[in-house]
Amino acid sequence: MSALFRKHAAPAASAPPTGSTAPPDADGPATTDGPALNDGPALNDGPAVIDAPAVIDGLAVIDAQSTPDPATWVAEHRDTLLGLVAEHGALTVRGLGLRTPADVEALLHRLADRPATEREAFAARDVHAEGVYSSSVWPPNQPMCMHHELSYATRCPGLLLFACLRPPTEGGATAVADSAAVLRTLPTELADRFEREGWLLTRTYHDEIGATLTQSFGTEDRGAVEAYCRANAIDWSWQPDGSLRTRQHRPAVVRHPVSGARCWFNQIAFLNEWTMAPEVREFLVEEYGPDGLPFNTRYGNGDPVPQDVVEQIGKAYEAHTVRRPWSAGDLMVVDNIRTAHSREAYEGPREVLVAMGNPVHPHSAHAEHSAPRSGRTAV
Repeated sequence: MSALFRKHAAPAASAPPTGSTAPPDADGPATTDGPALNDGPALNDGPAVIDAPAVIDGLAVIDAQSTPDPATWVAEHRDTLLGLVAEHGALTVRGLGLRTPADVEALLHRLADRPATEREAFAARDVHAEGVYSSSVWPPNQPMCMHHELSYATRCPGLLLFACLRPPTEGGATAVADSAAVLRTLPTELADRFEREGWLLTRTYHDEIGATLTQSFGTEDRGAVEAYCRANAIDWSWQPDGSLRTRQHRPAVVRHPVSGARCWFNQIAFLNEWTMAPEVREFLVEEYGPDGLPFNTRYGNGDPVPQDVVEQIGKAYEAHTVRRPWSAGDLMVVDNIRTAHSREAYEGPREVLVAMGNPVHPHSAHAEHSAPRSGRTAV
């Protein structure tokens, strides 16, 4: 968290507590004459894996000069790759030799129908191209808890591409977890309450911490920010110091747009005060007050989410977390509705880009939570 501060010196922080596809075909995974899953570790040890250079038109790669152009190879095997993502929820492709943001942009255009633009970012990113971003600014010694990208927004990417241009020296895996399995693992009473009530996300946009208004909304114009909030079911109020405070009510469980499976889809346990390192939380409360935290989550009726509930959600994620270390040039393709992802703590430099595509409206079946509101309200 401390790396999010821009004007204030933050205390040293320790790690906080850990906290779209069709179902498998009855006749087996989708296959073509292209690449197949390798014979590496079992799938419960990490996402499904294929080796890109292993098969080119059925012929084994003999030397490095035979390694295919990433965009060409992905275009040739697009149906197979997306079929494997549909079966497993996430897929790692090794040996693609991705080196630049332009490589990642080319892959996004081959795999996704269209790019997705990030809005309502909670941390700063660099924008490399439409739909292609750097990893969120986040302290390397602290993990990013499991979450679904933009699960609090009325429109989010259905497909994510993570590309490793430079792996860390230690740690830093992008781990994944099956959201339908997580939902089944959660205590029934807890899951039922969130499914019944939904959840609230409260945010305060300060100049000193987190994403700025421009980074989150693409503009600093108050009228444009208010228009966005009004169109996206977000309550807002401008504070005396000029900061913006927002609140949005979202479903915690959604139906997958293709399979119809019930998925635990939210950021309840990530954007919560109890996932902050204690000293960071204390600093923020002292600086901005308990209602001025950069983000926090609540039950849909406004009740606080207790620390033990955040820990229970974290345990359910951990029970289904799978991970593999990054290698330079790797690609991971993730169904953002079915599969949550996290970023583990790391050492050394790490450059992993994310490309977002196939925007969807995950809460469309829950119109009572997403109907536009007519104006601002106190939050």
